Amino acid sequence: MPIRAVVFDVGNVLYGWDPDSFLVRQIADDEERLRFIEDADFFGWHADLDRGRPHAEATAELSEKFPAYAQLISRWASHFGETITGPVPETHAIVEELDARGVPLFAITNFSHEFWQPFYEVERVFFSRFRDIVVSGEVRLLKPDPAIYYLALDRFGLRPEETLFTDDRQINVEAAEAVGMAGHLFTGAEDRRRHVPRARHGAAPTDRAAQLTRRARVRGRS
Repeated sequence: MPIRAVVFDVGNVLYGWDPDSFLVRQIADDEERLRFIEDADFFGWHADLDRGRPHAEATAELSEKFPAYAQLISRWASHFGETITGPVPETHAIVEELDARGVPLFAITNFSHEFWQPFYEVERVFFSRFRDIVVSGEVRLLKPDPAIYYLALDRFGLRPEETLFTDDRQINVEAAEAVGMAGHLFTGAEDRRRHVPRARHGAAPTDRAAQLTRRARVRGRS
């Protein structure tokens, strides 16, 4: 069955994400920084934010456990934009090309709902090309949980066999394939370009998806 819609990941597919650059500025010593990341399970803590846990609550709890790093922990939210390194080279051109051809575009992202909104507002013009975006923090589900893919397909009005999903993490691609979507592991824009030409011009998946065209706002981090 031909591909009729494309679903993108955001972090490290559409925009670079480099949390280490922020952490290095906060803790210059490599051993100390790595010890903090491991002892605090910092990226597990961040995943809880992506799952929808309020930042203030999560910050208070982690700061109590690691008071020496309380300032770093609290700055994670106010400086989160610094971890986003800008558009992934050429990927935006691919999105613009698909949009010009009338291919329905969507996204599923693991992203804190509190961090997403400021980022979305800055990039609103680009994201207006997307008919809908599922944000993990708002739906309280994370990739690769199959539930987030089922929720997205239902909300987007798509059939999995007509949908191409691209992500930079193999585990997320495999989860999409397990629910019936065509999966593509993103390794660069040129590789991505080779996998999208089969998406058909102007093939609206369902009436519901057509209604979502006017809902490029977020519902519901790479």
